[in-house]
Amino acid sequence: MHPDTLREHIRKCQEATDKPFGVNVPLFYPEMDVLMQILVEEKVKVVFTSAGSPKAWTGYLKDHGITVAHVVSSSKFAEKSEQAGVDAVVAEGFEAGGHNGKEETTTMCLIPAVRRATSLPLLAAGGIITGDSILAAFALGAEGVQMGTRFALTEESSACDTYKDLCLNLNEGDTKLLLKKLSPTRMVKGSFTATVEEAEARGASVDELKELLGKGRAKKGIFEGDTQEGQFEIGQGASLLRKKQSVAEVMDELVADFHKGLDRMKQL
Repeated sequence: MHPDTLREHIRKCQEATDKPFGVNVPLFYPEMDVLMQILVEEKVKVVFTSAGSPKAWTGYLKDHGITVAHVVSSSKFAEKSEQAGVDAVVAEGFEAGGHNGKEETTTMCLIPAVRRATSLPLLAAGGIITGDSILAAFALGAEGVQMGTRFALTEESSACDTYKDLCLNLNEGDTKLLLKKLSPTRMVKGSFTATVEEAEARGASVDELKELLGKGRAKKGIFEGDTQEGQFEIGQGASLLRKKQSVAEVMDELVADFHKGLDRMKQL
């Protein structure tokens, strides 16, 4: 979000609830100093940082009383995050949609590795779709989860209906991790991904891939529904979903399935 848009959405959240909420900030975005200043001015309680060094802004945020979680893709980066002073880490496996770590470590392998490497509160991400997968993440050592795909496809999500309908009809293998030279990104297979695959197959340089990406590809796909030029980012777990639900319905289902799965584990 541009700075003014970020401030607008923070204030909308503050009007909607008196409970704490988090703001997610990928650190490679421009105007980072302005964005961070807004978070402090608007008295945001929790910030999740990603796609950059946790050393950059953790100290500044914590000096202003903000709880900081950092997204990592390996146990090495989890250790570096702890050294930087973050309050929690999000370990994201490569099943996740959108930008991924270059290690391509699956969530089932990543969570226990990060749990062994750090004593920080650990949130699991990547392929967490159902109450059963939340239970599995807890069994592997996580205290919480971060879920993107499941909520991106809810009725309240600001993604367009074309994107939601496409993703709710995906099967296993219908997404692929591409752009590994640049920033590994999981996308739905289609017209744009075919162009990317062709470029990568002939050994396109980083600069060529950047030019191919241009600007606003994800916006064209997720928010405008452009099936030819847009980039449709979604996690592998989308293949488990078939119907659009409200956030309330999703939450009720997650909790019910979690406890159902827990009861099954006790019986076993």
